[in-house]
Formats: sequence, structure tokens, C-alpha cells
Amino acid sequence: MSDAVDFQVNSSTADIPSRTSSLMQLIKEDIGCVRQRDPAARSELETLLTYPGVHALIWHRIAHRFWKADWRFSARLLSWFGRFLSNVDIHPAAKIGRRFFIDHGACVVIGETAEIGDDVTLYHGVTLGGTSWFPGKRHPTLEDRVVVGAGAKILGPITVGQGTRVGANSVVIESTPPEVTVVGIPAKVVRPQLSHRRVVGHIDLDHHLMPDPVGEAISVVLDRVEFLEARLAHLQKRLRDGGAPLRDDKNATSPGLRAVERV
Repeated sequence: MSDAVDFQVNSSTADIPSRTSSLMQLIKEDIGCVRQRDPAARSELETLLTYPGVHALIWHRIAHRFWKADWRFSARLLSWFGRFLSNVDIHPAAKIGRRFFIDHGACVVIGETAEIGDDVTLYHGVTLGGTSWFPGKRHPTLEDRVVVGAGAKILGPITVGQGTRVGANSVVIESTPPEVTVVGIPAKVVRPQLSHRRVVGHIDLDHHLMPDPVGEAISVVLDRVEFLEARLAHLQKRLRDGGAPLRDDKNATSPGLRAVERV
């Protein structure tokens, strides 16, 4: 089966940049976007020399050109060399758009059929992995402006909608709508599109500002327990005021009354 069939390209993450832009232009954009998303970056020279995520992406840009030219062994060898230097594993066939940024750059894995749109940000420990032994599309697609928190795993041929933020250490196994926040194992939408914070002209990197679904569930349970305790106390008071038998009264014959008084 041809590559055109095996690796079908999503319209929002098409491999257009590598065809229409020069390699140097892509790398220049990759370096320039770092200062917009990382306050620690003080100059483009410092970014170029000291950021392993940038180094990994440069090696990938070159290896991807080799892969498309059908120099598969050279592409894999160059990809391995980039991994050795940066601790970031990107398959040379992976399709990555413009202004891609891997913050810290440690232990990131991007699989063969992964597709990444423009202005995407990954933090350390992220995996874009597959869930099948069969060839063909088996890795995720990240649309434009997606932010993936540290340690998150996105698995399978799913699509993460544009502008979506994935919480740290989440495991995403289903496609997500655009402009939402997902968190958890498995990841669920915890902030819908209508309540998503808008940042005009910038990428929203505040992926830590998300609700705690477990904490909210516990809070609901505690409120319910407090309400039931109040009702029970009121019922016990009414029974005592009305002359209901006490727990140690042997003449009390109602199991329901005895159960209430025992609590």
C-alpha cells in the first residue's frame, strides 16, 4: 500500500510547511517561537545553543527531508543521533508543522504516523504513541495550538482538537473537541469550550489552571453526608420529644425506630 494511503494527512496538520518553506526558514521560526512561550529564554542564540527541544526538532527537520527523499536508513540514523544528543525520540516520518516547541525536551516520544499542527507546545515526558501492531495510521494527530502538559500520554489514531489543553500526566485515548481542557486517566473534558479562557494574540499556556474533578466529587459527597446527618439528628429529636422508646427499652418493637436510634 502506498504512503499516500498509509499516512493520510489531516487538512489542519498537512505536511505543507516542509514542501513550501525552506528548511532554514522553518528552523528560524522554531527558534523564534521559544521566547514567546518560555520566559527563561533570553536570546535566540542562547535558545539555539542550549535548548535540547530545539536541537531535537532541527535534527528531525533534516531527517524528515531524508525520509521523504526515500533515504530511509539515513533518516533513521540521523533520528537516532538526534535522540542520543537530546533525549527526544521523534520518528523521521512524523509530520510536524510550524513553530513547534518542546519545553525542557526530556523523554518526549513522537511516533511514526503522528501529525502535529502549527504552534503546538509539548512539555517533558509527553508520548504520542500507537496502540496497534498493524501498519497505517496508528499515532495521534494534534491540531493547531494544542498544549500538552508534562508526562501526558496521547495514544492511538485519535485527533486532539485545535486549541485543546491536555493536563499533566493525563492519558488521552479518545478524540477531543477543539478549545477544551482535558485531564485524568482516561482523560475527560473538565473545561468545555464556552468556559475556556481566551488569550488574544498569544497561546494559552496556563494548562495548570484546571478544576480538580476528584476534589469536586469528594466535596459533593461531604455536603451530602452533612445534610443526611442533619436530617437524622432532626428525626431523632422528634422521636425523643414525642416519647419514642429509647435504644435500651425492651418494649421497642419497631426495627425502623431502633435502627434510627442506634445511629
